[in-house]
Amino acid sequence: MAEVVAKHTLHSGIFHPLLRQWQSPNVEITVNNLMYPIFILDEEDAKDPIASMPGVYRYGVNQLHKMLQPLVSKGLQSILLFGVSKHLKKDHVGSNADSAQNPIVQAVPLIRQWFPDLLIACDVCLCPYTVHGHCGIINEDGTINNKASITRISEIALAYAKAGAQIVAPSDMMDGRIGVIKQRLAAAGLSNKVAVLSYAVKFASGFYGPFRDASQSTPQFGDRKCYQLPPGSNGLAARAAARDVSEGADMLMVKPGLAYLDVVRHTKDSHPEYPMFVYQVSGEYAMLYHGAQNGAINLKNVLNEVLLSMRRAGADCIITYFTPLILDMLQPKSKY
Repeated sequence: MAEVVAKHTLHSGIFHPLLRQWQSPNVEITVNNLMYPIFILDEEDAKDPIASMPGVYRYGVNQLHKMLQPLVSKGLQSILLFGVSKHLKKDHVGSNADSAQNPIVQAVPLIRQWFPDLLIACDVCLCPYTVHGHCGIINEDGTINNKASITRISEIALAYAKAGAQIVAPSDMMDGRIGVIKQRLAAAGLSNKVAVLSYAVKFASGFYGPFRDASQSTPQFGDRKCYQLPPGSNGLAARAAARDVSEGADMLMVKPGLAYLDVVRHTKDSHPEYPMFVYQVSGEYAMLYHGAQNGAINLKNVLNEVLLSMRRAGADCIITYFTPLILDMLQPKSKY
């Protein structure tokens, strides 16, 4: 009986901070586990607050250095850029998604020059630049023209790669886009210079509301349920990840994060050799932020718990709007 009690005594292994770290192997949060999503507006001097995401802004290119410098000094390793079109003309094929006036095309070379060690990923999609706000090219009857869509998506990916992006991240969820992007990058001689981070498992979620406000990309009709995954679709999630792996994706993403940690775990277990990204999306950010503002939770404690849950489920990198706060949380504490 004494032997059984000894084997199941847990407190002896967690009474010291270092002991607790050893009981949580490989789920710590470091600067390497963070990617910071940034909205870049086609208005050079802008710093526009986003009402539905307090503390998050749309930045013009002239504001980026000032914003990024302190974060890089605290260890920021990677960023994910989203273009926002306020003045650029929108059309049915998203012509300004890769034009010379596009804020991403303009910003990437500058960021590469300012911060040569910062890894730059660019979201690749049509929705911010189309009149209809959908992620692909639309047929006359309102359905998606998948073939035309993936051709156009691959053109945009190549433009961002040529601008200096080290990662292109197609978020459109069109069938076959990873393969077409990889082919286009190879034809341009960029196969060994640009990685493809696939939004492989992206659900049609209610957590995206603030993002659509931020990116000004709300669909003008219908919704995205015909190409984003149904929230309960374990099988489709597995097929989507397997499809993108077969087409040559370098990294996989599950989006959103907190409500889909079972899918994160399954995807990581099915493809352990691929880096797993989890997007803590805008609604998750707003939920935690407002909960803390109203005194319901301690933001730092709960945020740390959520991040650890994502790491525990298999996330290698977490894309989060809380990155500036987390970088502060990770700074060494003075002993004096």
